[in-house]
Amino acid sequence: QVELVESGGGLVQAGDSLRLTCVGSGFTPDVYAIAWFRQAPGLEREGLSCISRSDDAGESKTYYADSVKGRFTASRDIRKNTAYLQIDRVKPEDAGIYYCASEFVGVCASWYTPEAMDYWGKGTQVTVSS
Repeated sequence: QVELVESGGGLVQAGDSLRLTCVGSGFTPDVYAIAWFRQAPGLEREGLSCISRSDDAGESKTYYADSVKGRFTASRDIRKNTAYLQIDRVKPEDAGIYYCASEFVGVCASWYTPEAMDYWGKGTQVTVSS
């Protein structure tokens, strides 16, 4: 059974940094792509980033929403089946519930679309104080 568990959320001050973690289980690491989404109150779930599975050369691709480029850094540790989302210079608009999700195709196709994901974690709440 595929399971994704996010952690690392909490109360953070604007300007600080935060690292979110997503631990996967029940599937072979580096088969799925891993994406991060955020849902703020009253808004739709927004795609933030996606890391594809590695190709034959061992290279993966990382995609970011324009709104977070330069401040968000996604990474993954295949050995631990864990993905990370580093958020630097946190802004009030970063507040929301952060979800990680997996895409079975593995190539981040339409990654910014929640419907493209196959499995979801339950989310971790990020609250920003200014």
